[in-house]
Amino acid sequence: MKFARILLASAAVLAMSLGSVQAKDTKKIGLAVANLQANFFNQIKQSVEDEAKKRGIQVVTVDAKGDGPTQINQIQDLLTQNIDALIYIPAGAAAASVPVKLAKNAGIPVVNVDRNADGAPGDTFLATDSVASAKAVCDYILKQAGGKGKMVIIHGQKGTTPEVDRSKGCAESLKANPGVKVVAEQYSNMWAQDEGFQIMQNMLQANPDVSIVFAQADALALGAAQAIKVANPSQKIVVGGFDGDTAALEALSKGVFDVTATQQTQKMGRDAVANAVKLVAGEKVPAVQLMDATLTTKENVAGFIANHP
Repeated sequence: MKFARILLASAAVLAMSLGSVQAKDTKKIGLAVANLQANFFNQIKQSVEDEAKKRGIQVVTVDAKGDGPTQINQIQDLLTQNIDALIYIPAGAAAASVPVKLAKNAGIPVVNVDRNADGAPGDTFLATDSVASAKAVCDYILKQAGGKGKMVIIHGQKGTTPEVDRSKGCAESLKANPGVKVVAEQYSNMWAQDEGFQIMQNMLQANPDVSIVFAQADALALGAAQAIKVANPSQKIVVGGFDGDTAALEALSKGVFDVTATQQTQKMGRDAVANAVKLVAGEKVPAVQLMDATLTTKENVAGFIANHP
């Protein structure tokens, strides 16, 4: 009987020690960001670093500056630095799966944020429901234009998750508004304001009577609004953006453009860290975790300027 009790006690100790091995602590996280020149990614970076600091976790951040090959090299380097998990925002669609495969081969869990890697997704994907949110933005700008007129679309970086999903969402809105004709579309390379300005200038020269613009990021929308101001057309042109960038929200409050979808960047950062910790500890998390964005106009923008979600 005594021997049996000893065996049971030994088994309990062994189970506890095995449990502690399995529930590994997260001490260091690698954060690979697409492009820190973009306000959207900076907000996520700051949130990740703030949340990690609260948890006593070190974060090593690298910025690809929009270049895929650079990002692959950066992540290869991160994997040599004893990181416990990788939070990964792909710099583009091409070769986005490579860093995920490298990390998984090294036994490092991957949390993808905003953009997923086609064919090799991370262990979880955190993002805005861009299809639903883009549909809401396009519903708004088409309604403001009276459900008719000529429209142009300034796309984000071709093939990236947000570009594909925002195109899909706006297409749903257009299907319900046959009086609107899309007369021009163009992709940007970096989702940048100067690109939005140049693209919109060219579109206005070719289509001077355009009355609706959907720019798939706020930086593109601000560039488009600037080009419209310079051109000074006789007709009202309704401009929709996407992201809820801090500078863009200020511009929206002043009527520079008409509407955006404010993403929960602070929540994305916090949730990315929380999911990384769970994955390192061996817990299961959902493969896809989509968040709502809020349709934001001059009427409700003040709340988001005061307290960004």
